[in-house]
Amino acid sequence: MGVDGVVIDLIIAEIHKPCVQVLPSHRTAVSLPHLHPDWTYEMSQASSHQDLAPIRKDWVGVEFDWATFEMKADDMVAWAEACGETDQRFINAEHPDFQAHPGFTTHCMSGRVFPDNFPQIGGGFGIDGGKKVEVHAPIRAGDTLTATTTIADIFDKTGRSGTMIFIVQRMEFRNEDSELVSTVDWKMIKRAE
Repeated sequence: MGVDGVVIDLIIAEIHKPCVQVLPSHRTAVSLPHLHPDWTYEMSQASSHQDLAPIRKDWVGVEFDWATFEMKADDMVAWAEACGETDQRFINAEHPDFQAHPGFTTHCMSGRVFPDNFPQIGGGFGIDGGKKVEVHAPIRAGDTLTATTTIADIFDKTGRSGTMIFIVQRMEFRNEDSELVSTVDWKMIKRAE
């Protein structure tokens, strides 16, 4: 479901009668049928606008986490099958060009979302705004990937639902030969305060 071009995943736990749902964690109005009326939340526009320029200057490009991931054939096949993949290169470990599905590295999380002492920006916890994956080279079973995480960008966007802040975390994955094999940009979206 999109709101002002932002992808929002919602988990609906209870279904009743139609209403407008606005989740407090991201204060974005979404018209959804059959939701419990207690979930209705008064939407408010952002009351102030945080200057992101000094935060960008201090934090974009800061490297803050490192992790290592072992690439196992069974995990690679399971991921590709869960994605509905039918190309034998991704679902048959015996294929001569067997490799990880292009989206495989999106599930590799390092454990830290932000660097130490990263400032509180916006309100609420934030939501997952999606991932962008760039494949640079095939990932093979048996590879050991080293991932480096940086803050790639911080920006805001104003639409009908008010101002949202986007914090982009970038993970770059390299194989044992230090070859860049995958880049994953993950966007966290927070409402501006």
